[in-house]
Amino acid sequence: MKAQPDADKTLNMILSRLDDMKAEETVTIDLRGKSAFSDYMIVTTGRANRHVGAIAENVTKALKETGIKGIHVEGLPNCDWVLIDSGDVVVHVFRPEVREFYNLERLWTQNPAAAEAI
Repeated sequence: MKAQPDADKTLNMILSRLDDMKAEETVTIDLRGKSAFSDYMIVTTGRANRHVGAIAENVTKALKETGIKGIHVEGLPNCDWVLIDSGDVVVHVFRPEVREFYNLERLWTQNPAAAEAI
């Protein structure tokens, strides 16, 4: 049985897969010291439902191949917003208009000026 990889290795592997899958506008938010549930959050965009689903399935497969256990995935049936929780890294894959609507980056930013910008 493989040991769980550390958060930075997991983060880099996910970012590499997102790049391979042509995910767009990928943002990494460092949650260390800000959140008890995860070290990093990645927010990215797929062009359409099929692209969102393909990105999510590819990342999930890569996580499993790396030996990460207990991966939780939500949203695959609709592929508007898919959440992949690998423990250390949480990935949100959105369709563009859904990402704009929820604006998760704004919720997690530490800069009050950026948080107020609409």
